[in-house]
Amino acid sequence: MTAPTPRRALLAVVLAAATAATVPGGRASAAEPKPAPGGPGQDTPGTPAAQAPAPEGVAAGAARKTVDNRFWYSYAHWTAGLHQGTTAIGGARPGLEIKTPAGRREYADPHTGKKSTWEYATWTSPVHTSTVPATEAIASWNARTPAGTWIQIELRGTYTDGAATPWYVMGRWAAGDGDIRRTSVDGQTDGKSTVWTDTLAVDAPASGLRIKDWRLRLTLYRKPGASRGPTVWLAGAMASDVPDRFSVPATAASGGAHELKVPRYSQETHAGQYPEYDNGGEAWCSPTSSQMIIEFWGRRASATSLAWVRKDYADPQVCHAARSTYDAAYKGCGNWPFNAAYAATYRQLAGVVTRLGSLTDVETLVRAGVPVITSQSFTAEELTGAGYGTAGHLMTVIGFTASGDVIANDPNSADNTAVRRVYRRRQFENNWLRTKRYNAAGKVVSGTGGVCYLYGPIRPSAGQIAALRSVGVL
Repeated sequence: MTAPTPRRALLAVVLAAATAATVPGGRASAAEPKPAPGGPGQDTPGTPAAQAPAPEGVAAGAARKTVDNRFWYSYAHWTAGLHQGTTAIGGARPGLEIKTPAGRREYADPHTGKKSTWEYATWTSPVHTSTVPATEAIASWNARTPAGTWIQIELRGTYTDGAATPWYVMGRWAAGDGDIRRTSVDGQTDGKSTVWTDTLAVDAPASGLRIKDWRLRLTLYRKPGASRGPTVWLAGAMASDVPDRFSVPATAASGGAHELKVPRYSQETHAGQYPEYDNGGEAWCSPTSSQMIIEFWGRRASATSLAWVRKDYADPQVCHAARSTYDAAYKGCGNWPFNAAYAATYRQLAGVVTRLGSLTDVETLVRAGVPVITSQSFTAEELTGAGYGTAGHLMTVIGFTASGDVIANDPNSADNTAVRRVYRRRQFENNWLRTKRYNAAGKVVSGTGGVCYLYGPIRPSAGQIAALRSVGVL
């Protein structure tokens, strides 16, 4: 169970080899980020899709693409763009590093009060013209940040009226918390769009204004005089324009029963643990779901990384996931890109934030061996067998029954053995994909619109690549 969950998301898994493909991943938690007005997860009146204007150039009623993904991850990608002190590196996992610092900057951490001076270098991506004139954009990144290093991710877009957005900070991030506090940046707006924790959203979508193109700027920081800095392996964004809708068309089961063997962890096992990381329990659905999938792919936190966890706490790796995804500004563990970036700190794993269009898409991925973390909201009556209602919650789809119902690892369970659930297909799909709903008080509030996280190996199998391409992720 989680608190209001905002925005939308994409997750990406990088592929090397000759074709160097990419996969994606997403978010939600009992303490999810504060949503933008009219965006998913907020108690604000909605506009039914039938009343929303069609984007410019799209005929009313015509089927249209609603999600566009663009990521940089190959050596050729990193050699493009504008380098100011950065350089592309090759090898099995190409990336971006500091070559010669462009200068020094002082950073005053708003969460610790500590001021430090850092060497920095920047890389600015080429402009990407979105195939979807977008109302929202969410950045994702995968990086290695040893002690004494961190990165900042910024996004700047161009509106359909020709004006440009500011350079919006989409995250200040490090894998650990010894140098800076990992954080989103509140209060960013130009009167046309606003950053809500991790999501850049157009303020008035009904006006027809959209973001037509965008670029990223990465700033890599290291302690003065250090010989190495951070390495960025993947960076990009998902742009989307999903129409307001209270319901979506139902899909039929696409095959026989299939279930992946995914570890089961309960967030409720940790209720009341570590108040400094949002107190466990309902607030930890996002990191708990992330940890299940990280371990599905055979990765585990080291004993050294878990040494700080109290010895009498079960499943210390979940505590570690919560600490490693905690957003000091949001004061929770539900920042979508922070979860994807955490997954990518594990050996040869990648993650991004995206949105899918149906449970048929999820079936395609699950049958290819890729579990999907979904974000949804519902009242207790809208998901039979859940036993709770939520304004935003993450769970992991691990399979489907022969009749097409959803098999999910739901971390909002009393203990680990109770995590596996079977939910009715129609209920689950509608709860996940809608953007508007009625809460228990009968008020119109927002839904997540198909947000999900995808984590996986940087070299997926041929079948997984085919599945990811078929659902529009690659």
